[in-house]
Amino acid sequence: MLTAAALVAAGALVYRSLPKMSDLVPVVRTADVGWLVVALVAELVSMRMFARQQWWLLRGFGVSLMIWRSIAVTYGRSAIAISMPAGSAVSAGFAFKAFRKAGASREVAATVLLLSGVLSTAGLALLCLFGFLVLLAEHPQDTWRTHPVASVAAVTIMVVLLAFAVWEAICRRGPDSPGVPGSEDDWTSSGWRASARHAVTAMVTLPTRYRRGALVFAMVNWLADLCCLAAVAQAFHLPLTFFEVGTAYVVVQLVRQVPLTPGGMGVIEASLLAGLIAAGAHEAPAAAVVLGYRLFSCWLIIPAGLFALALLRVRSARHAPVG
Repeated sequence: MLTAAALVAAGALVYRSLPKMSDLVPVVRTADVGWLVVALVAELVSMRMFARQQWWLLRGFGVSLMIWRSIAVTYGRSAIAISMPAGSAVSAGFAFKAFRKAGASREVAATVLLLSGVLSTAGLALLCLFGFLVLLAEHPQDTWRTHPVASVAAVTIMVVLLAFAVWEAICRRGPDSPGVPGSEDDWTSSGWRASARHAVTAMVTLPTRYRRGALVFAMVNWLADLCCLAAVAQAFHLPLTFFEVGTAYVVVQLVRQVPLTPGGMGVIEASLLAGLIAAGAHEAPAAAVVLGYRLFSCWLIIPAGLFALALLRVRSARHAPVG
């Protein structure tokens, strides 16, 4: 009931924010189709990177999962998260069962889900850090005057990260081996807190190449999604820089962490539209960008995810034991 009310409120907010159809149609007609194709490809890359992130973590724990199945699970769980009430929780449960079918223990499956979330957050944070450092390098005086505290913090964090990377490279000993964080016997039905502790241990014991690889996949996932938005902005001739589009994108990612509606529907559209207009875009082109970006990053994923779920169900039925 609360979810339905939130959707209605968010839909009303978006409806009031959108310009008149007579203003929107001319903008859509002038769209650069080439950039829209680039946006679609970027979103496909983003989804594939998310699938590879979890696939790579499972490999780190010694679990073999075919990449096509990992991609299908990613589309399926994304469709669930977008379209269902409490979709994030249901999506996590679906992924957990899929990892178990691939041969992961209960604890490994839960740990991969937790590590995937941690690394996704870390990947977005690192992209924000690198973006700010690029801005600082290109316009040091202006950036320092405008954001002195953030400039000092960004440089300090980068130095600490570099020092940690050097320290880890020096202190690493022995060959890489799968870092399975305990056995299935250690798992209990109320063991999510214990699993969180194991996830922290797994982050350290997991072979470095798997940990770093999963983090790189997470960063490319976010970057490709941002490039999708930037390409749509180019398609509709938005007079904003990549950094300005990226700033609006990051704000939206922070807003979407509050699960008011399934997949952030309505909330994300309204927030992104407000962010683009605040950055200097006109209302009609900004609305076209929001609708185009959400088409690629949300609405088209629902039918694709439903197809993936059907494919997984058919394949599971074919390989189910008879008798």
